Amino acid sequence: MKFSIAPLKSLAVLRSDALIVFLHQPGGACGLVEAAAVDAIAAEAVHDGDFSGALGSTYLRQRPAGLAARRLVLVGLGPAPVGAAAWSKAIGAAAAALKGVGAEQVHLLAADGEASLAELAPRAFGAAAYRYTATRAADAKDAYRVASVQVLARRGQAALKNALARAEAVAAGVALARDTANLPGNHGTPTRLARIAQDLGKRHAVKVEVLDRDAMRRLGMGALLAVAQGSVQPPRFIVLRYDGATRRDAPHVLVGKGVTFDSGGISLKPGAEMDEMKFDMSGAASVLGCFEAVARLRLRLNLVGLIPATENMPDGGAVKPGDVVTGMSGQTIEILNTDAEGRLILSDALTYAERFKPACVIDIATLTGACVIALGHVHSGLFSTDDALAEALLSAGREAQDTCWRMPLDEAYAEGLKSGFADVANIAGRAAGSVTAACFLQRFTKAYRWAHLDIAGTAWKSGADKGATGRPVTLLVQYLLAQQAPQAR
Repeated sequence: MKFSIAPLKSLAVLRSDALIVFLHQPGGACGLVEAAAVDAIAAEAVHDGDFSGALGSTYLRQRPAGLAARRLVLVGLGPAPVGAAAWSKAIGAAAAALKGVGAEQVHLLAADGEASLAELAPRAFGAAAYRYTATRAADAKDAYRVASVQVLARRGQAALKNALARAEAVAAGVALARDTANLPGNHGTPTRLARIAQDLGKRHAVKVEVLDRDAMRRLGMGALLAVAQGSVQPPRFIVLRYDGATRRDAPHVLVGKGVTFDSGGISLKPGAEMDEMKFDMSGAASVLGCFEAVARLRLRLNLVGLIPATENMPDGGAVKPGDVVTGMSGQTIEILNTDAEGRLILSDALTYAERFKPACVIDIATLTGACVIALGHVHSGLFSTDDALAEALLSAGREAQDTCWRMPLDEAYAEGLKSGFADVANIAGRAAGSVTAACFLQRFTKAYRWAHLDIAGTAWKSGADKGATGRPVTLLVQYLLAQQAPQAR
């Protein structure tokens, strides 16, 4: 799908398969001289009770009088002023309104909010057009016909083009994250994950290194290897590097949990909905998506991605409850529950991150069901002892409409992780499970600024719309945009 900015001229001669116009409630007028015919149709639709202008409402008119466009779609913005969340909902409704419609060339028009159209159109139309096809045939009946989207602008076209380019890059990153996370467990193995990273490196200026089991053993990654020992699929530790700044600039490091299928191990999960545990590598997928977007945008910063990738399976060689292992940090860990495996593989990755002397480290993981209980499917959970870093991520989430919510990380929560047989246990009690999991990770992050995003409630949807969401790629790219080195004069 192609996106572009076009100058606004007379709509009477604008040829389009679908002209989409955004109107404030009550939806009677666009207020533009070029849109007099639109105003007349909108007033008629409001009068007839077919369109109200309420946020997200839509009305489609075939062969609209006074317009060269084959279709006119009115979309309600609700009452003015319109905030970012409302714009997001309205543009999403516009994209959804074209499902099942034979419109290939689309134009977007609003009396105000041109910047919002440019920033949000690629995400909304990309989401509407997204179809998973890696292991299923494309369904012609389900096809989304839109091939090009143009935002009609009265002024400031250069700035809008820049915003559109950023949005397209982010949308490409989200699509890659979704495609990767949606892969079934027998396809989306650790080896396949490494291959996806290597393919990304070939497309862009990204260096990729893949460590095998022997390399991990030499590094002392005993926690990661303990999780991997129950699977016939060999583990992989994937390192990505994007160098967009000078060598003097400390890199930002993203660490993504890459459990390509999580059975729970010996602490076996219930069978219901276990198929969704293919999504347990959504943190890894989001790291790959971020690199796709950052490389396309050529951001002026250095970025490192670390992906510990493995399955968690219960064969005869699997780690057992009560086993004690030694991680890369040298700390011993009592594994009281083998289904708390994500924090184990992340502990070695977080230790590995020290060698980069990072500006900050952000780990992203579908870590705990407790976070879903706490925050549902709206916000990702944010944990950090660094107030400035936490606020920067919160702000990026609000701006990108990919929100997170800061959770506590008091030292008292870590009391439950004490063990009589090791330096630390991998679980505490049921209470505040997402917090105690973050406390466990915190033990391995003393050498740098760190934040943890628990995306267990936001990384995928269940039910009829089952599938990966691509979150929090948009949040992370927005954060990284703000971290760029100053542009040389």
